[in-house]
Amino acid sequence: MIDLTSSGAVAWLWLTRTDALNALNRALTSAVEQALDRVAAMDDARVLVVAGRGRAFCAGNDIREMLALAPDEVQALATRQAALMERFARLPQVTLAMIDGYALGGGLMLAVAQDLRIASDRARFGLPEVTLGFNPGYGIARLLDVVGGAHARDLMLTGRSVRSADALRMGLVNRVVAAPTLEASAAAWAAEIAQSPREGLAATKRIVTGLRAGDGGEPAAYAEILRTSQAARDRIRAFAERKRPR
Repeated sequence: MIDLTSSGAVAWLWLTRTDALNALNRALTSAVEQALDRVAAMDDARVLVVAGRGRAFCAGNDIREMLALAPDEVQALATRQAALMERFARLPQVTLAMIDGYALGGGLMLAVAQDLRIASDRARFGLPEVTLGFNPGYGIARLLDVVGGAHARDLMLTGRSVRSADALRMGLVNRVVAAPTLEASAAAWAAEIAQSPREGLAATKRIVTGLRAGDGGEPAAYAEILRTSQAARDRIRAFAERKRPR
C-alpha cells in the first residue's frame, strides 16, 4: 500500500496501490496513519515528500469500497480521513506533495494538506464529487486557504478537472516542471529546504498552522525557538560575525 524511505534529512512516502490509481480505501488510510507515526519519530528528517507510484498521485476515495459500506461507515471513514489530513499539519517536518497524473477528490485534498506542492506538466486536478451527487468529505477549509474562495468554489461546484498550468495560476501548486524531471526537481527542492535547521522549520510551520486556526502566537514562538535552539543561536551568531564591519 505504501513505501516509506528516508535518505538523510528527507523522507519519502509513496502511495503504491497502483492497480487502483492509489485510491484511498480503509487499508490505505490505515497504512498512511501508521506511516505518519513513523515519520513523526524521525528525528533527523526535516522534509517529507508525499508522492504516488504509477499513473496517479491519488485518484480520491475508492468508490467501489464506498458502495459496499453502510452510510455510518462512510461517515466514520470520512471523519478518520479528515483527521489524517490534519496530522500532516502537526508533523514537525515540512511536507511536499509531488504530483504526477491524477489528483482528484480526496487525492486533491491530500495534496492540499501538504505545506508545498510541485506537479508535472501532465498532472490533472479536480473535485468531481458534485457530479456524482455528493460533496467533498474533508479539506474544504484548507482548500479555501490555499487557492481562495473563487477558485475553490469553481473546482467544487463545477466538478471540472484542470491542468497543471491552470493549477499554477490558481495557486493550487507552487511549481510545475516537465514530467521526466519531476522526481529530481522535487528532491532538489526538498534538499534545499532541508539545509535549514529542523527547529526553525518546525517553529515556522507551527506559526503558520496556528495563524490558519486563528491562534496567533508569533512572538511567543519566536522567543521559544531562540531560547531553546542552540542551532538557531549558533547560526545567528555566525551570520552576525560575517556581517560585522572590519
